[in-house]
Amino acid sequence: MRKFNGIRPQDIVLLLKLVAGGSSRRWLGKHLARELSLSASEISESLARCRYSRLLAPDPASFQVQPRALGEFLLHGLPYVFAAHPGPPARGLVTGASAPPLSQTFGVEPAYVWPSAEGEQWGAAIEPLYPGVPAAARRDARLHELLALADALRLGRPRECALAGKLLEEAIRNGSTAPHAA
Repeated sequence: MRKFNGIRPQDIVLLLKLVAGGSSRRWLGKHLARELSLSASEISESLARCRYSRLLAPDPASFQVQPRALGEFLLHGLPYVFAAHPGPPARGLVTGASAPPLSQTFGVEPAYVWPSAEGEQWGAAIEPLYPGVPAAARRDARLHELLALADALRLGRPRECALAGKLLEEAIRNGSTAPHAA
């Protein structure tokens, strides 16, 4: 591994993909690369950074997320390290409180979207954690939900953050059990 220079945005997406797949899923790096629109070397480096940061089990043969560490980082670090601010209107894929499961509680307006030519919703543009996020979210509805919850934290609106944090902690703790809004 190269010298550690901190967590990168794609590391968060990788960790959430592992959560979305559940603890019983056996992953190969090439499958993660294809699913997340990243190269195999990016996946390898991401896994190494996550292990170094203690967000992933230290065993190189294991893809086991450390639930407590990931939960604490998402709740207390993500909104500051990878903050998001609504941008100009764009067409894209819904995220944040505009996407399930938060849209069940807060509705879809104001809409937040990851800009994408293939998107069907107009709303305030939110820069995704990395450019491949919309494609990865389209491939995996569960990952889309988890990324939308993470974006609600990144946007920092208190009511949305409170529910998103609760649902993310539940999802991380339960592995493959889908979160549901209370």
